[in-house]
Amino acid sequence: MSILASRVSARIGLPLLPLFLGIGMLAGVDGLGLIDFGDYNLAYLIGQLALAMILLDGGLRTRMKTFRVGLRPALSLATLGVFLTSGLTGLFAMWVFDLSVFQGLLVGAIVGSTDAAAVFSMLSGQGIRLNERVGATLEIESGTNDPMAIFLTLILSQTLAGSIDSVSGTLLMFVEQFGIGALAGIASGWLLGRLLRWLDLAPGLYSLLAAAMGFSVFALTNMLGGSGFLAIYLAGVMIGNIRGKHLEFILPVHDGLAWLSQIGLFLTLGLLVTPSEMVDYAWSSVLVAVVLIFVARPLSVLLSLKPFFGFRWRELAFISWVGLRGGVPIVLAIFPVIAGVENASLYFNVAFFVVLISLILQGTTIGHMARWLKVEVPSETAPARRRLLGVLPEDDYEMFVYKVDSKRVENTPLRMLRFPSGAVVAAIFREHVMIHPTGSTRLQAGDVACVIARTHDLNAINHLFNGDAELKRERDFFGAFALSGEASMGDVADAYGLTLSLWEREETLGAFIARRVGGYPVVGDDIDWHGIHWVVQDVEGNNVTRVGLRLHG
Repeated sequence: MSILASRVSARIGLPLLPLFLGIGMLAGVDGLGLIDFGDYNLAYLIGQLALAMILLDGGLRTRMKTFRVGLRPALSLATLGVFLTSGLTGLFAMWVFDLSVFQGLLVGAIVGSTDAAAVFSMLSGQGIRLNERVGATLEIESGTNDPMAIFLTLILSQTLAGSIDSVSGTLLMFVEQFGIGALAGIASGWLLGRLLRWLDLAPGLYSLLAAAMGFSVFALTNMLGGSGFLAIYLAGVMIGNIRGKHLEFILPVHDGLAWLSQIGLFLTLGLLVTPSEMVDYAWSSVLVAVVLIFVARPLSVLLSLKPFFGFRWRELAFISWVGLRGGVPIVLAIFPVIAGVENASLYFNVAFFVVLISLILQGTTIGHMARWLKVEVPSETAPARRRLLGVLPEDDYEMFVYKVDSKRVENTPLRMLRFPSGAVVAAIFREHVMIHPTGSTRLQAGDVACVIARTHDLNAINHLFNGDAELKRERDFFGAFALSGEASMGDVADAYGLTLSLWEREETLGAFIARRVGGYPVVGDDIDWHGIHWVVQDVEGNNVTRVGLRLHG
């Protein structure tokens, strides 16, 4: 039912995760299935393993270049942001539920962190392409903020249960969670990635070995006192960024395992909740969710990012809105039950309500908010299929398969198309017949072209094969024409009648725009200046290589 629900989700626009929760509740003690499931220890184990698998898969798909612009702000959100969100939400929960300070703060700690499963699922599932600064920050934050939330939940649970250690011991535990988790994840991921690339195994064994080693890192890090969640995410990042044929066999299988983990996690949590008991907490929990979404999260994002990083107001607003809660808060809500905290059912039911409201309210509006706040950039054509050739051990070639849907490349000899150096069209399929291309071969609409190139050539090839619909969206967003980032600002000023200082005239256009947007430009950054809307269209490293222009009036 959960798998089939994906089709319902696509049709009605409802996120999948609340549907999984609903199916679990439907099968539970108050639903049609009448399954009486109340084993919190088993649910906690399932939750730990499922979240670990989801983080491993998310790490495997995180490109290292995203850390260039997203690491520092994400770490600020994962530490200071979670602390502030938990504190503000906890103080409100203390008032609305008439709790003690520690009890209220425990509610805040449980719902204080964003959820990797929810963020990865919502952003990829809705096909949203965010500007790199925003997307990288959200992605890395969701993968690294669990240690702070777990730390706060453990400390407050132990305090309420009367088993708290010394203050120095708790601070040491916090340092160990981050320090050991980060070191274990980076070191083990580096070693495991090279081992996987070096080994020559049957294709089906690479994914099993990666999963086994990932869970081993998760378990050993926990045993050493570090954050297993942080370790397995970083290990996945390291493995996924060491290119080799192993990734071709790992990624498709781990995609299925991540889906299995999400379904298993949310079905289990749906079974665990008793809807008839939730009624008593309904209205108060709704108020907590509203304060979390509209007050605590925005304030924590503002205080964590605005003073230190060059985010714009609309970017801060979107990051605030995508503070998605998912499986992590509900799993954390099991801590008080296991620790024997008084009135533990309150924490679990409040967390469940907050997660449900967050997924439905925020999850269904992410696309609309991205467009309204102008943090979405036009998506490019992507290969219908891609595969590593396995010819070279490093910097290997790939086969990219495209369907021709652009008048730019139709009826143009291949030798006239601007393919990257080293890229070649290996074969063309037309009406189910393979054609051996030469320099004079002309592509036709509906052709399937197989291109052999290296991974770093992908963006250029995607741009070449952009379909007419993508090109229109690109022109609407970036402008009708573009200038090279190497263009002299003096020449640009003369052409458009701009007034510049002498030293500004000596800059390149790319350097000028990069300075104007804060020094870390990404695709989609824009400024309105002298009656022109300037939009960053391409970036290599920190260098703006192409700028789109739209003239006002």
